[in-house]
Amino acid sequence: MLDKEEYIRWMESAIRTLESARGDFERGDYNWSCFKAQQAAEMAIKALLHGAGMPAYGHSISRLLLLLISKNVDVPEKIIEYAKKLDKLYVPTRYPNAWAEGAPHEYYTKLDATEAIDSAREIINWVKELWRFLEKEGSIEKK
Repeated sequence: MLDKEEYIRWMESAIRTLESARGDFERGDYNWSCFKAQQAAEMAIKALLHGAGMPAYGHSISRLLLLLISKNVDVPEKIIEYAKKLDKLYVPTRYPNAWAEGAPHEYYTKLDATEAIDSAREIINWVKELWRFLEKEGSIEKK
């Protein structure tokens, strides 16, 4: 049984977080833009999982996708690649001690932020498309 209300709650948060990442991008706060893109994609996957009544814990997008794969959901290779790219942004974008020296804002560029935002957008769009399919099917389980 699908829980549309829970899906919407998480998806709205994902979309707003991606919008916030774009705001950080505009200000040149590329490390925060990268982190928020990761968070947006994570929330989108959790929207799908929670909406489908599945547990969704942790911060690794690629590991969360394994839960879908375990239910025989076809996750395109490009989505897995985007997830792994974003997974690498969870810690070092925020913590100065993730780097041997310097601070996170010194390491992230406009290109990094552009790629992160694009990856998150692709994941969010994929989740929306999959959700529409699931609403027709009524369950995440493949028949």
